[in-house]
Amino acid sequence: MKHLLTPRAILLASAIALAPAAYAETPADTLVIAHTIDDIISMDPAQSFEFSGNDVLQNTYDRLVDFDPLDLEKGFQPALAESWEVSEDGLSITLKMREGITFHSGNPVRAEDAAWSLQRVVKLNKTPAFILTQFGFTPENVEEKITFDDTSVTLHMDKPYAPTFVLNCLTATVASVVDKETVAPNAEGEDFGNTWLTTNEAGSGAYTLSQWRANEAVQLAAYEDYFQGAPAMKRVIVRNVAESSAQRLLLEQGDIDVARNLSPSDVAAIEGGDGLKVQDEPRGRILYMGLNQKDEVLSNPAVVEAMKYLIDYKGIEDSFFKGMFVTHQAFLPKGYLGALEDQPWTYDVEKAKQILADAGIEGGTITTKVRDLKEYVDVAQTLQGAMAEAGLTLNIEQMTGAQVLDAYRAREVPIFIGEWGPDYADPNTNAATFAFNPDNSDEAAATGLLAWRNAYAVPEAMNEATLAATQEQDADKRAQMYIDIQKQYQAEAPIVPLFQRIEPTGLQANVQNWNSGKAVSSVIYRQVTKGE
Repeated sequence: MKHLLTPRAILLASAIALAPAAYAETPADTLVIAHTIDDIISMDPAQSFEFSGNDVLQNTYDRLVDFDPLDLEKGFQPALAESWEVSEDGLSITLKMREGITFHSGNPVRAEDAAWSLQRVVKLNKTPAFILTQFGFTPENVEEKITFDDTSVTLHMDKPYAPTFVLNCLTATVASVVDKETVAPNAEGEDFGNTWLTTNEAGSGAYTLSQWRANEAVQLAAYEDYFQGAPAMKRVIVRNVAESSAQRLLLEQGDIDVARNLSPSDVAAIEGGDGLKVQDEPRGRILYMGLNQKDEVLSNPAVVEAMKYLIDYKGIEDSFFKGMFVTHQAFLPKGYLGALEDQPWTYDVEKAKQILADAGIEGGTITTKVRDLKEYVDVAQTLQGAMAEAGLTLNIEQMTGAQVLDAYRAREVPIFIGEWGPDYADPNTNAATFAFNPDNSDEAAATGLLAWRNAYAVPEAMNEATLAATQEQDADKRAQMYIDIQKQYQAEAPIVPLFQRIEPTGLQANVQNWNSGKAVSSVIYRQVTKGE
């Protein structure tokens, strides 16, 4: 007879393997989290570009500039750099290092380590390197462009970028400072320690990496000499539990403290439950509708305008998106500098019909491709019904995510429904893809730009405004520039932001100061405590 393990038994068995003792309930100094973490590829901050990997690196490394985990709304704050100064011409920024900080190895954190860390990102040129290379750094010039002395590191840029732009980018995981004296001896050829750092850690963060078993678990241990104080949670164990129902069961039984991938039905089931609570946080991901301008029907401005009134925003938000998304009709997520909260569109089929009638449009058929993810298909089918009422026919072909993405990058998806997540905590991260497309030709192959993927020939004035916003030195003026760009974008663009993702987290009632990172960062553990 086979003995089948329940989710609880699986977790407890795993805890025995990861810890010196097993507990009926989680210990007071240990935080146990259920999450989907099978996307981790590398623990090297120069390479990691996945959500779960960045969660680990956020807590094991420090950056020159970072966020206050108790108040992310304040924006970037001093971290390894205690202060910074911008040159009069705006072409360089010098960051003064904080003294007395050590890596987990015991080595001091130096300006040389900070400069070397940024240089190796550019030289390795892995996926997230663009966050730094957009300032004019190349493998050939980076040693002259990123320099250091005994107390500070200086970035010499190709243009006088806005300080907020530069500093926001330095909060990104890719800008983490690594221990050169530990990493360099482990280099293989010209990999700058990349192979070694894939499974090892050389940071100065609040936690050390104790263990990582791919697709199973990550365990972190508190760094007692952390410069901002030793964390209250001495261990953090993150288990790979993919099913929402399994996470809910573990939470209800007290075997975990945090459940991070709960479905709306499981959220509803535990809300108000004895000893449990749910915390909603806005994330940075925007679900949008891209209307490809290569399509004969969709290229008509009247159709673009009508489509904005054929989304049942409130109905979707209150039904199958309940607890997962909220209506948000601008490309900058709430929480970003210059985010626009105006909602100019409502569900109004009669208005859409009038817009089409006034333009002499009597009908049209569109065949599109949608990823076979339930929430995307649900939106597409709701849209299909509304379009039919307005006299437009939508044929839907369901495909895998990879198939749809390949077609989308080839500009072959008439109506794209999907999400876009920011790459770093600055408004340019979204403005530069939604509202920037200097070359709309097929030959440009600018697959990283959503405007290009949808064949949207961005007006030159908007292209210029997007570039200008990266160089505006005054933060308030810069914020207003993004607001103005988004208002123009709402008025005419064929890529329509619809919703902003919400992350509901299930927590034991005694877990305090949990922060998933909101829209601008990854999860932060060092401020978490447990009450009675």
